[in-house]
Amino acid sequence: MSFQLIDRIAVEDEGEGPVVVCVHGLGGSSNTYTPLMPALARHRVVRIDLPGSGRSQRAEGPLTIERYVETVLSVCERLGIQRAHWVGHSMGTIVCQHIAAAHPKCVASLALFGPLIAPPDAARTAMKARADKARADKARGGAAGMHEITQALLQGAISADTRQRLPVAVAFVRESLMRQDGEAYARSCEALAGAQPAAVENIEAAVLLVTGDEDGVAPPQAVRAMADRLHRAASKRVVVLPKCGHWTPVERPDECQRELREFLAAQARS
Repeated sequence: MSFQLIDRIAVEDEGEGPVVVCVHGLGGSSNTYTPLMPALARHRVVRIDLPGSGRSQRAEGPLTIERYVETVLSVCERLGIQRAHWVGHSMGTIVCQHIAAAHPKCVASLALFGPLIAPPDAARTAMKARADKARADKARGGAAGMHEITQALLQGAISADTRQRLPVAVAFVRESLMRQDGEAYARSCEALAGAQPAAVENIEAAVLLVTGDEDGVAPPQAVRAMADRLHRAASKRVVVLPKCGHWTPVERPDECQRELREFLAAQARS
């Protein structure tokens, strides 16, 4: 595996074969996809820490979905990647949708976990409030705000079954969130709060949509409605995992590995 910084963006690049580019969500990092790596053993996997997240927290300036798209495409260009299978989680699924809709030649397929087209108005308001909390706490030189945000998300974004049976998954998500710099996390929240939907009706690639039956960010009915809008997709499949919240790759790694492996195998045959 190679690690490099490309214009202050942390990038992990490993393996050989068809290219898979992984785009994480709010509060995540390239590490979000570690549980899925066994399913990608025969691929070249590029995992990117988005500006403001993970090891790319030193990125300066406002963060937007448009900036994320530009950043990811720029990294791919620097790495000589012209076409890839794209894997996204949460906010990262919005980034992937924009790339697929606007740059179809770059996209061989889309595998989206906890997918959403854009946040509803209530979620946008909550994101802005969360940004204010993280930023205010950072200004005071403390971490209580991020701790409070993390505790709320552990209760709201992870299923009760996961919290009871898989404490290591809870620890994974907790650590991912607690390592976020308050100011950088605030700007990431603002990026999601301002996210506009991609023209999903124009997506031509095959699409896999995976969510949990207890996912409040990407509830099954919303994911099915999203699938109904993929009129031009080469194929589409919706998977709802039982007793699972929003952090699908972490909460149900075996099931997500299986779905991703079978999906990519089907693309190789087509």
